[in-house]
Amino acid sequence: MNHTHDATPPPRRGRAAAFNTPNRFERLHVLEDAAALEEDDLRQIQTEFLRDDSKSVLSKNDSPDVPFTYSINAYRGCEHGCIYCYARPSHEYLGFSAGLDFETRIVVKENAPRLLEKAFMKRSWEPQVVVVSGNTDPYQPVERKMELTRRCLEVCLKFGNPVGIITKNHLVTRDIDILSRLAEKNLVHVTISITSLRNDVINVMEPRTSRPARRLDAIRKLAEAGIPVGVNAAPLIPGLTDEELVPILEAAAEHGAGSAGYIVVRLPGPVKELFVDWIQREFPNRADKVLRRIRSIRNGELSDPRFGSRMRGDGEWADLLANVFKMTCRRLDLNRRTPLSTNHFQRPGEQLGLF
Repeated sequence: MNHTHDATPPPRRGRAAAFNTPNRFERLHVLEDAAALEEDDLRQIQTEFLRDDSKSVLSKNDSPDVPFTYSINAYRGCEHGCIYCYARPSHEYLGFSAGLDFETRIVVKENAPRLLEKAFMKRSWEPQVVVVSGNTDPYQPVERKMELTRRCLEVCLKFGNPVGIITKNHLVTRDIDILSRLAEKNLVHVTISITSLRNDVINVMEPRTSRPARRLDAIRKLAEAGIPVGVNAAPLIPGLTDEELVPILEAAAEHGAGSAGYIVVRLPGPVKELFVDWIQREFPNRADKVLRRIRSIRNGELSDPRFGSRMRGDGEWADLLANVFKMTCRRLDLNRRTPLSTNHFQRPGEQLGLF
């Protein structure tokens, strides 16, 4: 990996993680003098961007509780810095930490659009939904400059391949021109994740994401442009944001969302340590309640990797949440989502209709 961009100017917003957890693949770990950096120090840590020279861009998923097979991740690591992010452990494969490194050392696949086009040109490729992105946010701040997500969408439009988008960032509205053309052929669906409607929570939990009002505005603008858009109340944090499930769904429906989903927070690997430190630091009066509630739906642990339960949890609380979600979606008509089309896929020089 090589440096591809200078570090950004001193950030206006802070960081969620306050330290680097040990990398499970490394034998040595440097211990800091202090257990965690202070907020002023965190704000001075500049983001570093590194070049990724991968030879492929499509990631294949075989998890039975994830509703897609292929995804594109043009960025590894995410400056949004969401403390609970399940993608944090993936940074360890690059030799980094799942902690501060994940949100300050971003690896960029500058050739992602070209690699996607190369994948679609292969005779072995069968047209199907590709999700942008299944790991880190495709519209994190650096996308404003790099435009890798936009260029990948242009490739999907060129080939007529359906695409799903998951993001927390209002920047998605920049690409309404492309998304509208995809929508005309039923080739796109956008999901906006909303974890809380409270700015005070978002400020410390997801420090560099779009604020709740901006996410709702993105839903409105996409819907007005005729682009299918839904909301994902995810992740819900028991004892902290779970009480907002209904208000989130109501606000999203009011702004034009046609579908909805939800996920309960899961804390794989080093994310557990980061989350515990964060909740005790930012919400000390609620910390015990939150951790106790999470353990109550995770068989006494803070994380349960079992398929079928890892997204929803087990027990009375999990069942109650599921019922509330179903009833609210029925009341708000948040079940309007149709499968995307694969009938428009066409390689350059081929006649439409061969697939």
